[in-house]
Amino acid sequence: MNILSNLLSLPAQNNPQKRQRRGIEIKSPREIDIMRQSAKIVATVLKEISELVKPGMTTADLDAHAEKRIREMGATPSFKGYHGFPGSICSSINNEVVHGIPSPKKVIRTGDVLKVDTGAYYQGFHGDSCITIAVGEVTPEAARLIRVAEETVFKGIEQVKAGNDLMDIAGAIEDHVKANKFAVVEDFTGHGVGRNLHEEPSVFNFRTREMPNVKLRAGMTLAIEPILNAGSKYTRILSDRWTAVTVDNSLSAQFEHTVLVTETGYEILTDRTKV
Repeated sequence: MNILSNLLSLPAQNNPQKRQRRGIEIKSPREIDIMRQSAKIVATVLKEISELVKPGMTTADLDAHAEKRIREMGATPSFKGYHGFPGSICSSINNEVVHGIPSPKKVIRTGDVLKVDTGAYYQGFHGDSCITIAVGEVTPEAARLIRVAEETVFKGIEQVKAGNDLMDIAGAIEDHVKANKFAVVEDFTGHGVGRNLHEEPSVFNFRTREMPNVKLRAGMTLAIEPILNAGSKYTRILSDRWTAVTVDNSLSAQFEHTVLVTETGYEILTDRTKV
């Protein structure tokens, strides 16, 4: 597994038992209302980017749009400057798994599988979400990977309610990915989100004894973010010390939502259909 300290998704190899002892925040109704706003900003930006992107644009163009819109809505970009990350979005194309750095040299082309991940910090709380965009006409394999990746995040979210536990989420994600003959990336996990961009607990996307099987409680806010590869589950980090790519050059897709745990189920705070 990759050992990096400056990742925007939590590296799975970090000791979850140690992190667990620092505690999991239960948000108050007032804090949840603020998080609804930060998450709405993120959802709005991602929806706009999904409608804006076209071949010939650069990932720097998308980054500029995201930063402008986040600031216009009264927030600041969560990612920019986070452990030195230079962008307001992560923009990862095709075999790039996560943490791609926006660049005016990175031109988006027809057939690309484009992941856009962003966050907004509003009145003391973060929202965090990621989408995968099929740019123009993509291959049948790419289209199926994107479809299954989006199905998978909802399979995990459907397990969210007070009284369930993190293993319920991990198992639902792992089972759906394997049933569709794709690989779950194990090097990165989801996480708690709120006052900090990354909080307790780690939200694994596969069954593992390394994960404390935390019971979900109403008021928890989680970033659930399975990452699927068409080939090998293994990744490596490029020389920029940020961008993770598949070791076998296979395609990768990811969806992420910030989700509130309720007594009876969940609320998707970054729901793009509601903005």
